[in-house]
Amino acid sequence: MRKFFGYILSPFVIITFFLALLIFQPIQWFCYKVFGYAAHKRSVDILNLCLLRTIYLAGNTVVFTNKQNLPQGRPIIFLANHQSMFDIPPLIYYLRKYHAKFISKIELTKGIPSISFNLKYGGGANIDRKDSRQSISEIIKLATKMKENNWSAVIFPEGTRSKDGKVKTFQVGGIATILKKCPNALLVPIAIKNTWKITQYGYYPLYSFTRMTWDVLEPIEPNGQPMEDLVKEAENRIKAYLHQI
Repeated sequence: MRKFFGYILSPFVIITFFLALLIFQPIQWFCYKVFGYAAHKRSVDILNLCLLRTIYLAGNTVVFTNKQNLPQGRPIIFLANHQSMFDIPPLIYYLRKYHAKFISKIELTKGIPSISFNLKYGGGANIDRKDSRQSISEIIKLATKMKENNWSAVIFPEGTRSKDGKVKTFQVGGIATILKKCPNALLVPIAIKNTWKITQYGYYPLYSFTRMTWDVLEPIEPNGQPMEDLVKEAENRIKAYLHQI
């Protein structure tokens, strides 16, 4: 039944989603070129609020819970499981005060209204997966910005989306690179649930009437621990929260 309603409601989501991207493309450009980083970031925050609200048009709900007393003025590495492109707008909006940046494929910096512009000028890392030297260089630049500005980063350590919601093994690479340059960064796991269901049939129809959740879990202090242990701890906390271990 929810798939049936998806056929009816998906066009409203898709049209408003891309309309928001088109509208905010010139807004972002103007904010960045005229007023700089702060105004541009504000426009991106509002854009992602609009994008996450489009999900409601299919009867879906977004519940973002952060009961942790996370520090401001300190870099944070948010580690989240990855299920769908719909993971991202709530992360950008609800983590906005932490200036959370993403590591993205360089291919995404071209051809997508609003998204490509933000990836180019928003301060994240745009990596070429075929060029390891370029990828490492980009991540080091991001880590330097984090250290200098007390920004944060959102990383999906699985490396790819989970199509069935089951958490894949976390990879250490990008996290280790950031921590070497920014050793005082705090690690914070985020458990994402049910966003995979929305796109289980692709982008049409979108599944409807689903409760999606983002839960910020207890932080992990690095304290010089082995990187593999830290990342495994974050993975296990997310899996335990999602009842997968």
